Amino acid sequence: MKKYLLVIFSIASTTLFAQNPDDALRTAWFTQNGTGRNMATGGVMGSLGGDITANHVNPAGIGLFKTNEFVLSPGFGLNRNKFNYRGTDTMSNRNNFNYGASGFILSSSNNRKDRKWTSSAVAISVNQVANYNNHVQFKGFNNMSSFTEQYLEELTRDRADTNAALNNYIFGSSLAFRTFLIDTLSGPGGSVMGYQSLVPISSGVNQSYDASTFGGYHEIALGLAGNLEDKMYVGGSLTIPVISYRRNLTYSETDATSRTDNQFRSFEYTENFSSQGIGVGVKLGTIYKPKEYWRIGFAFHSPQLMGYTDKISSSITANTESYAGIRTASSNALNSGRSGERKYNMITPWRAIISASYVFREISDTRRQRAFISADLEYVNYRGARFSAADKSDQALRDYYSIVNEGIKDTYKGNINLRLGGELKLHTIMFRIGGAYYGSPYADAALKASRILASGGVGYRDHGIFIDLTYSHMFTKDAQFAYRLNDKPNTFATQTGGRGTIMMTFGCKF
Repeated sequence: MKKYLLVIFSIASTTLFAQNPDDALRTAWFTQNGTGRNMATGGVMGSLGGDITANHVNPAGIGLFKTNEFVLSPGFGLNRNKFNYRGTDTMSNRNNFNYGASGFILSSSNNRKDRKWTSSAVAISVNQVANYNNHVQFKGFNNMSSFTEQYLEELTRDRADTNAALNNYIFGSSLAFRTFLIDTLSGPGGSVMGYQSLVPISSGVNQSYDASTFGGYHEIALGLAGNLEDKMYVGGSLTIPVISYRRNLTYSETDATSRTDNQFRSFEYTENFSSQGIGVGVKLGTIYKPKEYWRIGFAFHSPQLMGYTDKISSSITANTESYAGIRTASSNALNSGRSGERKYNMITPWRAIISASYVFREISDTRRQRAFISADLEYVNYRGARFSAADKSDQALRDYYSIVNEGIKDTYKGNINLRLGGELKLHTIMFRIGGAYYGSPYADAALKASRILASGGVGYRDHGIFIDLTYSHMFTKDAQFAYRLNDKPNTFATQTGGRGTIMMTFGCKF
């Protein structure tokens, strides 16, 4: 991947700020979210149907409805993160409100015996596919590399003169150069021989990364499904993804020694980044009942075409002691007081789901059904994400995104997610349990990553009213990078811990 990162950052020097392969993962690697019932059973919905969540997973599932329904799913999330960075453990928490699948289902039955289509249904729903509210915080001692070396690499690679170093990299390298974190190496006659970092890496620095993220991946779905003789169900939904993401980052390095003569005390980098996107996609599916008790499902989620607008502002405050003292530089001051802005397009990865359910007492009167067990097998092509320039006439940007896309293919791989769940029904009371495993999206085996979900809940249904209460817990294993370098092995924090979600769904038939 290093060869792609090298070119990415080199080309990015002529643009406002760099995209990187990590940005593609926000819209691809997430656990299933939906109603309380769906969450309690591990997110299985590929062949089960009969729940508004089906509009976002397998739209054929809304074809099982023969009554109208209104659903509302408020929730609450509890993040508990643990990080280990170079032997130092850190913990961080972040709680927030969220929601699951909510909306309306309108059905229509056909009583004519000469028609094979028994019924049809339409659904209008919204679901929070991914929640970005989190707090990532880690720190540790490092005598191998520094955050400033990414700027050193950039200026050296571009053979930038001092004028370029001052003005052409206003969200990073120019800030480091203006605060003397990066300075020139003098040659004969005062000529510039290159650049150096003033951070004393050999004696080590104490590094600290602290990022708060906000927002979510929301999806509006307009679905239509048909029921063919209570044997086969087919459906499709037009999806409108809406992305809102914001990150406030503070990163610092402090001299690990008590020396006052090494011309470095500390620096702090701050960044405010936001990304807004909207797009369109399609989800298609079918459910078939080969036997009275069985349901087999297949669904395909097309790549979604997204349009994004990103904004960024950043600043550096550095204390180089006797070398230049305390200096501050900001991107806004170098950009006429404005944040940097970039518009671009993205195609998200496609995914496919095969599923099977066994429903005990599979009969038309759902009040007499006693239990079910269901499983989903989902493939996601994480390496299929693609960026492109909104301005097709800008050849430099087109070349830049071409290299970013090569980096995505080199960084990620396709992988399989497995979901399993079941329900036991005792007249008006239901007990549910489920679990799921989401495999690593990373091609590099050294990056150990997975998400494991365990869930359970209860439900009540009577006289057209239903209430579901669920708790699910996601156990996370991931890697967090404070910065990436081309000329040295990259160091990262290992992330464990997870996220608990409480979901309550209220609904009524009408």
